[in-house]
Amino acid sequence: MLSVENLSVFHGDAQALDDVSLTVNKGAIVAIVGANGAGKTSLIRTIAGMHRPATGRIMFGDADIAGLPSHRVCNLGIGQVAEGRQIFPSLTVSENLDMGAMLPRARAKREHNRQRVLTMFPKLAERIAQAAGTLSGGEQQMLAIARCLMGEPSLIMFDEPSLGLAPTIVHDVLKTIRDLNMEGITCVLVEQNVAVSLKIASHAYVLENGRVTLSGSGAELLSDERVRQAYLGI
Repeated sequence: MLSVENLSVFHGDAQALDDVSLTVNKGAIVAIVGANGAGKTSLIRTIAGMHRPATGRIMFGDADIAGLPSHRVCNLGIGQVAEGRQIFPSLTVSENLDMGAMLPRARAKREHNRQRVLTMFPKLAERIAQAAGTLSGGEQQMLAIARCLMGEPSLIMFDEPSLGLAPTIVHDVLKTIRDLNMEGITCVLVEQNVAVSLKIASHAYVLENGRVTLSGSGAELLSDERVRQAYLGI
């Protein structure tokens, strides 16, 4: 469904990604793990059209989307739940959802998708007229996911969805990701919580200093001695 081929990205003179290649099969949950500064967010933002690669291809289906503006990438069906949630704090929950439905691909199913996400996240239905900035951290993450779903994505990239959340809320967020995947949405999960992300991933990649250093099934990497020592402290 998504193929990144020999991707290199620079921020000024600093190289963020160095010849990165990976594959995301349709219906999979693919985890991308690594330490801070490894290049995980740069990878997500480049796929999303927020950074322009120096070299390489990003194939989504049969289309090379490398360098396309982000609104065109979104309208092809790639959604993003950004690090730090990035909701519109002064807008209501309802208005945030409406923003997610502005893509041409999503307009016809706006009301259907609204009912879907409010059923999925009943707390948002209770707070539909409330300013998004007054929600709890967990509720804001729910809203970020719901707003993304309003855009009718076939693939969603989650960038650090557990960041700053209580353990019980993290469990709920990861259950939501699994549930969406079971409904047919392909998921890319960028997460510092390595153990949790590898447990739910069908395939995973380890990024170090902008390069892919390991790949395999989630179970394989979870039992890999190098991963256990570097990221799990075992």
